[in-house]
Formats: sequence, C-alpha cells, structure tokens
Amino acid sequence: MAVAPWIAVVLLLSVVVGSRGFYLPGVAPADFQKKDPLPVKVNKLTSTKTQLPYSFYSLPYCRPDTILDSAENLGEVLRGDRIENSPYVFEMKEPQMCKIVCKVTLNDKYVKDLKEKIENEYRVNMILDNLPLVVPIKRLDQVAPMVYQLGFYVGAKGQPTGTKDVKYYIHNHLSFLVKYHKDTQMDLARIVGFEVKPFSVKHEYEGQWNGNKTRLSTCDPHAKRSVLNSDAPQEVAANNDIIFTYDIEFEESGVKWASRWDTYLLMSDDQIHWFSIVNSLMIVLFLSGMVAMIMLRTLYRDISKYNQLETEEEAQEETGWKLVHGDVFRPPSNSDLLCVYVGTGIQFFGMLLVTMIFAVLGFLSPSNRGGLMTAMLLLWVFMGLFAGYSSARLYKLFKGTEWKKITLKTAFTFPGIVFAIFFVLNALIWGEKSSGAVPFTTMFALVLLWFGISVPLVFVGSYLGFKKPAPEDPVKTNKIPRQIPEQAWYMNPVFSILIGGILPFGAVFIELFFILTSIWLHQFYYIFGFLFLVFLILIITCAEITIVLCYFQLCSEDYLWWWRSYLTSGSSALYLFLYATFYFFTKLEITKLVSGLLYFGYMLIASYGFFVLTGTIGFCACFWFTRLIYSSVKVD
Repeated sequence: MAVAPWIAVVLLLSVVVGSRGFYLPGVAPADFQKKDPLPVKVNKLTSTKTQLPYSFYSLPYCRPDTILDSAENLGEVLRGDRIENSPYVFEMKEPQMCKIVCKVTLNDKYVKDLKEKIENEYRVNMILDNLPLVVPIKRLDQVAPMVYQLGFYVGAKGQPTGTKDVKYYIHNHLSFLVKYHKDTQMDLARIVGFEVKPFSVKHEYEGQWNGNKTRLSTCDPHAKRSVLNSDAPQEVAANNDIIFTYDIEFEESGVKWASRWDTYLLMSDDQIHWFSIVNSLMIVLFLSGMVAMIMLRTLYRDISKYNQLETEEEAQEETGWKLVHGDVFRPPSNSDLLCVYVGTGIQFFGMLLVTMIFAVLGFLSPSNRGGLMTAMLLLWVFMGLFAGYSSARLYKLFKGTEWKKITLKTAFTFPGIVFAIFFVLNALIWGEKSSGAVPFTTMFALVLLWFGISVPLVFVGSYLGFKKPAPEDPVKTNKIPRQIPEQAWYMNPVFSILIGGILPFGAVFIELFFILTSIWLHQFYYIFGFLFLVFLILIITCAEITIVLCYFQLCSEDYLWWWRSYLTSGSSALYLFLYATFYFFTKLEITKLVSGLLYFGYMLIASYGFFVLTGTIGFCACFWFTRLIYSSVKVD
C-alpha cells in the first residue's frame, strides 16, 4: 500500500517533465495585451497583533456594484482568506493619475472600526493576477536590497505638534506600480510585480461634488499634480468626508514570469538554516556513534557470551537484558490506547512525508493559496487506511480480539480531541465577528471528510490488518511476571522520558522558529528543502535516542519498555509547547485575550500532533530493536 503515494509522485513528475508548457492548476501564466482589463481583488485585513482576520468590506471602503466571492478551496477558507472583487480595475499599460474611486462620509460606527483597526496595525491585502500586493521598504543599511511588506497599513496614528491628543489618519490615496515582463516576439505582457505606496491626503475640491468627474485641487491629472507625501493627512473623525483615489504606473521588468515570486520568498538568512542543519547533524552523528557502539560492541559481546553459557547456574549469575527475555514481550497496561496512538502516529507520519515530498518537488507553490492546507487535510483522510492497519496488527500481537472497538478508538480519539479544541477556538473567532471563523458549511464538509472517508478507510485498514496472522514473538513470555529490581535514580521513568525529548527538539528548534514566524507574523515559508532535511534528521534522532535509552533500561532488568519508548521521544512535544510559550512572550505583540487563547489553542494542537508523530517513530524503532536483539539469542 505504501507504494501508492510514490507512484503518484512519479506519474506527476513524468507529466511535468514530459510535457513542455505544462503548468499546475491555478499557476498558469496569463498574457495581457495593451488596454486589457486588470481586475484587482481584495483579500482579508490582517494583523500580527490580534491574529484575527476581517473582511475588506467590514471597513468603509469603496464597494463595487455587486460583491462577488472568488472560488476558494478548503485550505483558503480554513486560513480565513476572503477573496472578493474590488472597484479597482486597471487597463494594461494605461497609466492613470489621481483617479477617484468614491467618497465616503464617516459615521460613529465607521470611526470606531477604523480607529480600532489602525490601533491594531491592520493591513489591507490585495491581489492582481494571483500576486499579492506588497509595500517596498528600503533597508537602513542600504547595502541589502529592498524588503517587501505584505499589504499596506489601514492608516497611521500620530500626535500633531502643539496638541496632546493622538489623531488617527487613514491611507486613502494609493500609488500602485505594476511591473510586467514583455514578450519579445508578440506584443504580450505578463505581470511580475504589484507594489503600492500608501498616502493619507485630505483631498479638496472646488464647487459641487460630481462623482468620479470631480476635479480635485490636491491632485490633478490635468495640471500634472500628483500626491508625493502625507503632509496634509486625512483624519478619521465623525462626519468627515473621505475621498479615495489612486495612481497607477506600469514599468517593464527583466524578471521572468517563472521567477516573479522570488522577491516574496527572498531569504537572506539561509546561513542560519545551514547552521541549524549542521548543528542537528552533529547530534545525529553523536547518537549514531552510540547506537553503533551498542549494536556492534556491546550486543555482539553479550550475544556471544550468552550463547556460550552451558549451565543454568552460569546463566543465573548473569545480569543484563537477556534475563528479562521471558517478560520483554508481555503486553503493557493500557495496550489498547498504545495501539490507537501508534496507528494515529503512522497516519500522521504518512501525511507529513507525502506532503513534504510534494512540497520539495514544487507542487505546493505559494501562488496556490491554501494548497498546502488542503493537501494535508486530504492526505490525513486517506492515510486512515494505514492507521487502521497498523493499530490492528499491534492489537493482534497483544492477543486482542475486539478489533472493531480498537478501530473506532483509532478513528475518533486523535481527530475527536483536535476537532473539539478547533470547535472552541472557532467559537471564540465567531464571537469576534472575524472572517477567520470557519463557516458552518465548511465545518460540515470537514465532518463529512472525517466520517465519510477517513472512518471507513480506518475500518478497511483494520480489517486487512486483523485478518493477517499475528507476528510471532522471538521468545516465549513467562506466565508469572518477573520482579523488577530497584532502579538507579537516573533510570527513573520520568527522568529518562524528559531527557529523551531534549535531543529531538534540539534537532528541529531553529527551523521551528522560521515556521512560527511564517504562521504568526504572516510571512511566506517556502524552504521545504531545508524542512525535509530537518524532518529526516528528526526521524533519525527520535529513533536513536529511544533505542539507546531502551537498551539501558533493559540492561537494568526493567522490561516495561512499551509505553516508555513511546513517551521518550514523544516528550519532545512538551519542549515544543514550552518554546511556543517563550516565542509568544518574546516575539509577538499580542495583547487581546482571545488572540492569546487562539495562539495557545493552535500551538496545543501542533504539540499534540508532534507528540503522536515523534512518539510513534521512537516506538517503532524500539519495537524493531527489541525483536532484533532477542531473536539473536538462544533461549533454552
């Protein structure tokens, strides 16, 4: 079954390589001729201070005659994207100066909303030809290139000279710059850049207001007078008239269409990523050395010594892991729950592995908004087959008979807990009237995916897994459990479990910083090559640290390794949550209670997933290791 995702990858690769001019859905270039309409779409208003997105039209901006929602995928809705049409429509290569969009009179509610959004540093996001709008900001050191900020701020606040009151100003004039790459053969152009410089201007006009035809004195295309600064800003106050205007310039660019995302994904800190990987590799080398030493030197010596013992008396005198051979495969307490969590971990591992392979191959482009989230959701659902299969196989090994009970637990335990937390967080977002709240229809679609596809697949997997004969244990289990001798302080379960989680967390924490920054500070994360390397390092570290600690545990004649092996590497999730807490207080400026609850709620879900993933990797490694060493020993 595990071959299926690889076949899909190979088939997709062959399609891409074999057909020139092939583009992934939604990522094909659009060619424009002179005077072709360029409709600008608006997306959600976002803030790193509140983490609560709002619809563009929740503020008193100019509206088109009818507001239309763009087609969205499941991932976009879950991210809180609300993409709608706007009154801004450009014509290709047709510059405009001081074009009036509309005039809005502010009432008390609008003033309150605008001040709140300016206070919380909300940004307006727009999209042209699938490219997000950016504000170019010059670096102070002048050596580095421009940095680009996604979206422009709704407004700014300031204290005019001579007054003590803080005033709020709205950005009502936008100077757009559209960069295009020209086709040399044909007179066609492709859009490769979409930038804006926002200004706050208290527009003035003489005579009567005549809609879009009104002649402004503050900026005038006839007199070639344009807006260059915000020296006379537009204040946000009740009954004030705000006139929204824009300029549009077109500029030819040498950047090809295929490279147009490079400015957004510009990464000046790849040295840090390499440092992180070298640091992680050092941990892996150290652990690999220890595992190799245990495997080759200690085990080889132990096995040959055990196999040479002739009499029972000599065996009695021996200490070490061979003495517990009659108890090492005794089913643990709460074995049902262990089966459930191992099955869920296999499901999680499969989802992440396939998602990362697709991402590394470039299938999950940032231009395909919500693609990553949709891919992960669908893969999770289909990987239910592997979850059912692996939990049923382990359950049968523990001599279990009620496979339907274990299947139901596998299908509902992890998704049920995550869905409950998600539902509570969604209710909080609803309470804030944010567009980030998942609509009822989407919630229904998620439940349908879970009950309609995932649960049946878990049942199919369980049925197949339970039908197969149970794997034989390498050694027989005694009827009476052996007494475990008193353990040294450093072999205390709590201590060794907590120690075991440090190294896997240490291998990933630098990359974790970049992932948290991309999620909570609204930046693009597109370094999947690095992430894939870190993921492989995480797998090796989890497996090796568990094997090392499991070996020490068996040597001290403690055979209760089943749950300990899962919790040893799984405890890295505790460090992940502690790091997320540290990140919250040092890097984020979240002040609202709801936003704080959202952050910790989502990080709790992420840590829970990380626990299941790392715990399963550790368990599988230890399971393989114990079966390997006990199958090498002759037992009377």
